[in-house]
Amino acid sequence: MNEPQREGAQCQLDGCLFFSTAKLARELGRLADEAFQKTGLSPSHAILLYLINLHGRVQQKDAGALLHLTSSTVTRLIEKLVRKGFVKRQQVGKNVCLLATVQGRAQQQEIVTAWNKLHNRYQNILTEQETLQFLNISRKLLEHLTNEEK
Repeated sequence: MNEPQREGAQCQLDGCLFFSTAKLARELGRLADEAFQKTGLSPSHAILLYLINLHGRVQQKDAGALLHLTSSTVTRLIEKLVRKGFVKRQQVGKNVCLLATVQGRAQQQEIVTAWNKLHNRYQNILTEQETLQFLNISRKLLEHLTNEEK
């Protein structure tokens, strides 16, 4: 590929929403992995435990919706949290509720600290208004694309 073709290809990639957001997600994922490393949990595990702690109990089926994850992915996350002794399952009729153990609740402050560390890494790049605009645009796209699938 000659130089003008290479520049044209890069220009097309930079203007592609899929490519740009995937690239951003990978970089934010790397930053999140670094921020949550001290917790001994991946960002996904930590966020799930955070939500369980926050709500007191979460139905397993609702966890996927909260995190926008498939049920099989949520099951894998829960399995690890159960093995680590942070979460226990409780059968309530046909539903499975997730409850944090004492050990799981003890992780909450460390998770919040990691979350704040991650937030601080990118907080000064965008203004507060730009951050809100980005979140609103992302939410709008997600809602529309998610509703389109149904």
